[in-house]
Amino acid sequence: MINTADSTSGSKSYLGSLTILTSLFFIWGFITCLNDILIPHLKSVFTLNYTEAMLIQFCFFAAYFVVSIPSGYWVEKIGYKSGIIAGLSIAGFGCLLFYPAASAHSYPLFLAAFFVLASGITVLQVAANPYVTILGNPETASSRLTMTQAFNSLGTTIAPYFGALFILGTAVKAADEVKLLNADELSAYQAAQAAAVQTPYLLLAAILFFIAVVFALIKLPKVEASKARDLGGEDDDALDSAWDYKHLVLGAIGIFVYVGGEVSIGSFLINFLGEPAIAGLAKQEAGKYVSLYWGGAMVGRFIGSAVMQKIQPGKMLAFNAVMAAALVLMAMLGSGHIAMWAILAVGLFNSIMFPTIFSLAVSGLGKHTGQGSGILCSAIVGGAILPVVQGAFADWAGIQQAFFIPVLCYAYIAYYGWQGHRL
Repeated sequence: MINTADSTSGSKSYLGSLTILTSLFFIWGFITCLNDILIPHLKSVFTLNYTEAMLIQFCFFAAYFVVSIPSGYWVEKIGYKSGIIAGLSIAGFGCLLFYPAASAHSYPLFLAAFFVLASGITVLQVAANPYVTILGNPETASSRLTMTQAFNSLGTTIAPYFGALFILGTAVKAADEVKLLNADELSAYQAAQAAAVQTPYLLLAAILFFIAVVFALIKLPKVEASKARDLGGEDDDALDSAWDYKHLVLGAIGIFVYVGGEVSIGSFLINFLGEPAIAGLAKQEAGKYVSLYWGGAMVGRFIGSAVMQKIQPGKMLAFNAVMAAALVLMAMLGSGHIAMWAILAVGLFNSIMFPTIFSLAVSGLGKHTGQGSGILCSAIVGGAILPVVQGAFADWAGIQQAFFIPVLCYAYIAYYGWQGHRL
């Protein structure tokens, strides 16, 4: 049952709230995808290997593991609206930290800024994702969350092109070239590299703080989660924790491997497309192609939102996972444009995975929905761990061979969609 403070409780009363919430999905998608541009940029600036460069994703997504579960309890106490405002404010502060990090030319300070920024986005996700699933008919929760996530993908589609123009547009010198610069030239070069990062993130900070003010001023409907799922005669009050629901635990593993696989692919795309055997693209040109990867996810989510009105979400999840695995295998075993377009096409099939896994996993949690959301968001730590693992394999065996990591991830997701969410 859904309760609302509004005088009208039909779907029409939720349209305005859902529209406003989509702005959150857009902005955190935009910010998260900028990491794919900063990785090759900072890799060149600080002369890092693949493993060291993937510490960016490690620090960013580690925040989900550290912050998510406490945020779940916190959001249950303060409410979804207050959680959203807090998340926006923390993320805005994290963006501001990029200014001193770039000025000091400090990679550790950059990593700290990524962690703070991601902490704010974590609080946002813990509050906004379950809010969307319960703000309407439970039967269409997957479709509704997929639609809002489509605007997340709009952000991830625009971000790489934006970042390629403003961040990768500033040429990075090789280490040997930097050594040949005199003091004045070195100072000017470092200032240019810093400005390439500082300006975009100052703008993002201003946007985040503005949206926080907007959410503080608007009125959102107050809702409660639907009735808990029946677990063989046990009632909701007999269950102490969201951990008692097996489909949630398996869903958390699904989120872990999905985010890990998706982020691993996105993180390596620019370098992969720059390989002579693949496309041999320059970094700035390859950065623009990353938009196609995330753009596929956007298109797929709009299509998936409509299709899942007719097809069971679990079956569609399994189909998409099998197709994604097949495309990654083509990229691993192929070369040239076949491998290039195969890996870019994976985005189309990634599209419905996160919202579908999330909505299936929180289904029937009742009063434990907030805690369940925290558990699922903590599983986003897969984006911290699996790219580093893939980076280590790339340093050892080569970037193309290292893509077997996402293949394993999609195999598990296919299982969850076919059977795991029913347990």
